Amino acid sequence: MITVADVEAAAERIAGHVVRTPTVPSPGLSDLLGAPVTTKLELLQRTGSFKARGATSRLLTLDESERAAGVVAVSGGNHGIAIAVMAGALGIEATVVMPRSAPTRAVETAEGAGASVILADTMDGAFALVEELRTKGLTLVHPFDDPVVVAGQGTVGLEFAEDAGELTDVVVSIGGGGLIAGVATALRARRPGLRVWGVETEGALAMTEALAAEGPVPVELSSIVSTLSAPSASQLTYEHVRALVEDVLTVSDADAVQGVLDLAEHAKVWAEPAAGCLLPAARQILQLVGPDARLGLVVCGGNATTADVSTWAARFGLR
Repeated sequence: MITVADVEAAAERIAGHVVRTPTVPSPGLSDLLGAPVTTKLELLQRTGSFKARGATSRLLTLDESERAAGVVAVSGGNHGIAIAVMAGALGIEATVVMPRSAPTRAVETAEGAGASVILADTMDGAFALVEELRTKGLTLVHPFDDPVVVAGQGTVGLEFAEDAGELTDVVVSIGGGGLIAGVATALRARRPGLRVWGVETEGALAMTEALAAEGPVPVELSSIVSTLSAPSASQLTYEHVRALVEDVLTVSDADAVQGVLDLAEHAKVWAEPAAGCLLPAARQILQLVGPDARLGLVVCGGNATTADVSTWAARFGLR
C-alpha cells in the first residue's frame, strides 16, 4: 500500500502542472441535505477532473526511452482526456483506447489534444486492446492499478485535509478505486478520526463485488456512468479500500443523474454523474451516522455536456 509520504512526494512532483482546486463550504448543499457540507471542486481541475493529477504523476516518472516510445491508456473518458492533454503538454505521444459508450466530448477532447484515439466495442474490449498495444513498446499508464497514479490522486485528499474545516465524513466516487485509495491514504493519515465512504452505481459494482469476494473479480457493466465503469477493481485499490474505507454504498443511475441536477441548482456547479452519485450517498450516510455529521464531498469531475444530461434526465423522467 502507498503511504502519505508517497502522496506528499507526488504533490511535490506535480506542483506547477495541476491546479490546487478550491475547497469551499456549500450553503446550498448544506440546506438541501440538512448537514454542513464542504466541497472539493475537482471539476475545476485541468482537463475537468481529478485524473490530471495521477496522469501527470506517472508521466513525470517516465525515463527517456519510455518518453520516446510513447504511452497508452484505457479510459471511460476522464483518464483518457487527462493522458492526452498532459502528455501533449509534456511532448509525449499518447494513444488512448475508449469504449464506444465514452462521452463524445471525451473522444473529441482527447483527439484535439493530439492523442491517437481508438474505440472498442466494450470496456472489456478496451482493456484487452491496450494489452496488445503494450507489446508494441508503449508504456501503459493505468487509470488505477499503479501506485504512482494512486499517489497522484491522493493529492486531492492532502489538499482537502489542509484546506477544509472540521469534517466527520468524506464521500468519494469509485470506478476502479484509484481516487478513493489515494484520498483515503492522505485523509486517514492527516485526520485519523475521519470516516471515508465510497459510492458506486448499481451497474458498475467493481469495488462492492471485490469486497464481497475478498479480492477483485470481473463484473458485468450496465451503468450509463462510463467514467465509473471499470471491469474490475485492482488488488492495489481493493487493499486500500478494505483497510481504510468505512463502507461502499450503491446508488442508481437515475439518482446519480438527479444528483447532477441538484448540484447545478443547489451548489451552482456543473458536474457529471460520477459526481452526482455523491448526493444520494450522502443521504444514506446521514441516515447511518446521524444529523451531527459534517460532510466533505469530492466533486470529481464535470465532463458532461448539457446535451448528455438532458438525454439522461429524459430517459429517467427527471426534471
